[in-house]
Amino acid sequence: MMSPLTERFVLHFGEMGSRWGVNRTVGQIYALLFLSSKPLNADEIGEALGFSRSNVSMGLKELQAWHLVRLLHQTGDRREYFETPKDVWDIFRTLAEEKRRREIEPTLSLLRDALLESAADDDERHAQARMREMHDLIEMTTGWFDEVHRLSPETLQKLMRLGARVTKLLEMADRLRLGGKEPV
Repeated sequence: MMSPLTERFVLHFGEMGSRWGVNRTVGQIYALLFLSSKPLNADEIGEALGFSRSNVSMGLKELQAWHLVRLLHQTGDRREYFETPKDVWDIFRTLAEEKRRREIEPTLSLLRDALLESAADDDERHAQARMREMHDLIEMTTGWFDEVHRLSPETLQKLMRLGARVTKLLEMADRLRLGGKEPV
């Protein structure tokens, strides 16, 4: 039986799952494992969430494909147990890398292919120019992501805390550069 606090979190994660590209069941399984103080087996997960064994099994396979759960075995027990990584930074990095692999890389591949084609007319040249802008932005962003990905969690936290201060400094520099006028 889940506590009201745990239940609220699990239900919320289920609702958010659809916005993040996974179904409600997968989101709830992940939330339960994330909050659990010990690894859980499929029967325990199904019982806690009221899901069938097959739904739990499919959800766990999806979470394994995303590298968001680890499979464990316990001595004297043939069942498989699952847990999430303990460090939230590891979870964040895994999610970011998987999103990149599944969503960003295919888009970059399509853009690269499209930019290699010869434009047949002005409309296609215009379309390619817009695609080039998108390609360049994604390339710059993924390059930045690669640099950030190499940072330790401690350094990344310091960088993130600096973010608001750096943004304010850049805004002040823009205002000074524009003579106090707001950019259009």
